[in-house]
Amino acid sequence: MTTPDAPLRAFLRRPFPEQIAAYRLRLGNLVPTRAWDELTQAAHDRAFAVAGATKADLLADLALAIDKAVTRGTGLEEFRRDFRALVVRHGWHGWTGEGTRSGEAWRTRVIYQTNMRTSYAAGRMAQLRAAGFRYWIYRHGGSLEPRQHHLALDGLILPSDHPFWDVWAPPNGWGCSCWIAGAHTMRAAVRRGGKPDVALPDGWDAINPRTGAPEGIDAGWGYAPGARASDTITMAARKIAALPPAIGADYGRSLHAVIDRHWPLWVAQTRAGLSHEPALAGILAPQLIEALRARGLAPASSEIVMRPGVLRGPKATRHEAAGDALTPEQWEALPRLLRNPAAVFVDNRTGSLVYVLNDAQDARPQLAIRIDYKFRQNRDTRVLNAIVSAYRANPSSLAARLAGGVLELIFGAFG
Repeated sequence: MTTPDAPLRAFLRRPFPEQIAAYRLRLGNLVPTRAWDELTQAAHDRAFAVAGATKADLLADLALAIDKAVTRGTGLEEFRRDFRALVVRHGWHGWTGEGTRSGEAWRTRVIYQTNMRTSYAAGRMAQLRAAGFRYWIYRHGGSLEPRQHHLALDGLILPSDHPFWDVWAPPNGWGCSCWIAGAHTMRAAVRRGGKPDVALPDGWDAINPRTGAPEGIDAGWGYAPGARASDTITMAARKIAALPPAIGADYGRSLHAVIDRHWPLWVAQTRAGLSHEPALAGILAPQLIEALRARGLAPASSEIVMRPGVLRGPKATRHEAAGDALTPEQWEALPRLLRNPAAVFVDNRTGSLVYVLNDAQDARPQLAIRIDYKFRQNRDTRVLNAIVSAYRANPSSLAARLAGGVLELIFGAFG
């Protein structure tokens, strides 16, 4: 017999780029915890935790077991098999639910569903924002034992920037399968399940002191998964661009961990055609800024941004055809590689910087960074230090350009 929420459960098994990236943002921050409430609300967008798992190697293996479910769409039963094997391998005892079949079934279901649904919601949030929907619609998941507060909201249509979504964006509790649909017009919202007669209830934001959340939301669930993750590095790029180079470089260094966590989401969104904003990939090192200043090439700011067209566009297509495109692993590691380049040159013809990056592969990534590049989007023009090309370097071509005086080494070593 098919249950009402079976279609949603089936959909949750279909991984999509934003969900994968949203989950993997957590893998760089494995947090040991003894209780479920030690990590609160939006902190889950940037960290992975399983209550009671305090050993780093155990936590890492649990994170990878969930990663398999998110990326391959494997089901709960396979996760349960992985969980049992991990418990034995690591000698993990004292976890809630241990000792009975029903306890294990409950605990594994909670871990699996919570991570699948919150990563889905975070990825879906990125999609909704990138699509620019004017209206969002609250949809009930159709569970057999519905929460009445959630059921009463089914079909609610509100503007996408309404503060309701900051608190009530689902899931809104353990096992909650509610979700959000988007629409550009009211007519389209109705076609997607919206009900104009469903009104926002009075007191929707009144906090229940027992849970710390509005009535109808479980303790710890009164936040929007993914809302603070999807646009972090695009906003940081704008902020650094507005600062003098020395101050921006100092601020940018403080963001290294943030960039590393959020970069994979931007890459996934861009590959899916859902991001059109440049993203912060790194900063110009202070010593590099000084070297440029000595050559009369002082930049106006210190940010290094990646334009979406470099990753997904005609240039990317040409490099794929030529066989010198960066690998997926190199794209995801780009901010880290950018911090410790093997060499940085200035192109004396164009004034662009050419970075050659350290990488374990034989063919090193090469980036061309245009200083004070005018980035135009709609009617907005911004001056940024922008990566305008990225591909695997040809050492002999680089050596010839260096010998011919086209390139001048200003940082690092090459040879």
